[in-house]
Amino acid sequence: MKIFALLPWSDWLAIAWFFSGWIGYAWFAWHYGVKRPSLLQTTNRYRHYWLLQATARDPRVIDGIITQNLSSTPAFFSSTTIIIIGGLFALLGTTDKATELVREIPFAVRTSVLIFDLKVIMMVGVFVYAFFRFSWSMRQYTFVALVIGSMPSPQEFEQGKFDREVFARRASRLVGLAAETFNDGLRGYYFSFAIMAWFFSTIAFALATAVVVLILYNREFDSDVLGVLRE
Repeated sequence: MKIFALLPWSDWLAIAWFFSGWIGYAWFAWHYGVKRPSLLQTTNRYRHYWLLQATARDPRVIDGIITQNLSSTPAFFSSTTIIIIGGLFALLGTTDKATELVREIPFAVRTSVLIFDLKVIMMVGVFVYAFFRFSWSMRQYTFVALVIGSMPSPQEFEQGKFDREVFARRASRLVGLAAETFNDGLRGYYFSFAIMAWFFSTIAFALATAVVVLILYNREFDSDVLGVLRE
């Protein structure tokens, strides 16, 4: 309860703005993507094309390699996130020295050690969330590999024993879910930079949150890569 008394109301407003930006943008991206396909939804088309081609291949070695390469990215971020979380907990043990270091920055606002700890704990929470999303994405790719491995032979598809479109749609949906989960974790990394600005000032924290939202919108709805994929 001491933290609630020490933290100024402007900081609480900035925290509310931060979570509103994070949760609100995720909601916006999901619903706005129905009207204007985002980068994730656009690439889902290519995921479907890929798995549809996989039903006609035998053996499907190349598809297994692609799945393994896709799963390596969330695996890398999962291990990296664990290291970051460990570093942040180590920072909590040297809060006094870290606070003094921040105070030496000319434009940084002076805060108490307790408030500094709160900011670090908030960053820990963001990275813990990111870790769970990355690890779940990594596991989802194992399900993708399972579905690809269970696909019937191209001859059985040609004979009409199995529906090629059904298998491709199921596999591509799983890949899309894994990519969406990875995207959630990556957003956590983006918003962690906004929290870093909080160590300098509350205004910087609020502005950084808005900048992160704008960057995410540009990457997902107005990037050059999206323009190429839509062609």
